[in-house]
Amino acid sequence: MSRLFVIKIGGNIVDNESKLAQFLSDLSSIEDRIILIHGGGKIATALADKMGVEQTMVNGRRITDASTLEIVTMVYAGLINKNIVAQLQANGCNAIGLSGADGNTILSHKRTVALLDYGYVGDVDMVNTSVISALLQAGLVPVFSAITHDGKGQLLNTNADTVAQEIATAMAKEFKTTLIYSFEKEGVLLDVDDDASVIPHLSSEYYEELKAESKIFAGMIPKLDNAFSAVSRGIDGVIIGKAEKIKELTSGKTGTLIK
Repeated sequence: MSRLFVIKIGGNIVDNESKLAQFLSDLSSIEDRIILIHGGGKIATALADKMGVEQTMVNGRRITDASTLEIVTMVYAGLINKNIVAQLQANGCNAIGLSGADGNTILSHKRTVALLDYGYVGDVDMVNTSVISALLQAGLVPVFSAITHDGKGQLLNTNADTVAQEIATAMAKEFKTTLIYSFEKEGVLLDVDDDASVIPHLSSEYYEELKAESKIFAGMIPKLDNAFSAVSRGIDGVIIGKAEKIKELTSGKTGTLIK
């Protein structure tokens, strides 16, 4: 079974021009098959501020009204996605930029939660593995923004960590798949202010203990919830670590392993 890395890049790297350029250069030198997923929260938030559209975050997730959906679609599926694709092409990596609506690759439904209306936020129902596999077989690197659709013409803002997890678990049926969450930290930290406090291996039991003790900060919870979900659904493993060390992450030499 061929090896596949599904890599999610964090917003703090996307927001940093030099770090993003180095990351994409390093990524282009990896010989294994790759699918890249990105968000881009700070850029969308900055544009929303300029346009006077108030933003609300709950447990690391963005409440998405109609105006916010327009902004995140423009930023995620447009500006950020095409900038990443263009830089990959400049590094000799043949990439193709996608939203979940393209090729009907990611079908979602609008989230319904009794106590909180997230707005136009999507929860994934289906990943079209045949289309994605065809792109990989053609030698392309699919680059996904976190915009999905409901099959009825409605775009939906979907958590990028979730998109990465859903793609990874779906593709695990055809490839030996490792999910990598690459962001600004060395891994999952026991002390958020100490980069040396990386937890090399995180079990579900230990994770629940850390959450109960409020030692896992809010932005990491969706990422880790998705990581453990992915492992339970058959992927080879999840690695969380520093984007600047993407080569070491793909070889398992650094970061936090969840397996």
